[in-house]
Amino acid sequence: MKYPEQRLNVLFVCMGNICRSPTAEGVFRKLLKDHDVEHLIGVDSAGTHAYHLGERPDQRACETARARGVEIRDLRARRVTAEDFERFDYILAMDEDNAANLRDLCPPNMTEKIKLFMDFAPEQQVRDVPDPYYGGQRGFERVFDLVTAAAQGLFAELNAHLSD
Repeated sequence: MKYPEQRLNVLFVCMGNICRSPTAEGVFRKLLKDHDVEHLIGVDSAGTHAYHLGERPDQRACETARARGVEIRDLRARRVTAEDFERFDYILAMDEDNAANLRDLCPPNMTEKIKLFMDFAPEQQVRDVPDPYYGGQRGFERVFDLVTAAAQGLFAELNAHLSD
C-alpha cells in the first residue's frame, strides 16, 4: 500500500505524564513499529500539570509495559505546551478532566483535535482510562489493557486515513 509523505502526529495526554500517557505512547509506538509505519506517524506524550517534569514514567508503569514487550523507561515527563496544538493532529486525553484542561489551553480553532483516547475502543464501554497512581499493580495492568485496545482502534483509523 502506498502512503503519502505527510506525517500525522499524535499526542497522548494525562495529568502528570508518568503513568497513562507514557504507557499509551509506548504501546502505540510498538504497534507502529510492528506494522512498519513508524516513519509515517509521530508519537509523543505530555501532562496537563507540571508535577513530574523530566522524570521517567512510574516504575510500576515501566514494569507492566516491559512485561508485555513495551519499553517506556526512556521517556521523560513534560507538560503540554501551546505549540503542541499546532504540531499534533490528534491530541488524545486519557480522561474527561484532562480533556477539559486541554480545551482550556487550546486555541478556539483547534479544539476538534482533542478527543478522548477511549473513543477509539468503544467495545470497552469506558470513556476514561483510570489513573492507577494511587492503586496497586492491578490498576497498571488495567491501564495497559485499555490503552492497548484504544491504540488498536486508533491505528485502524489512522491507517485508513493514510491509505486514502
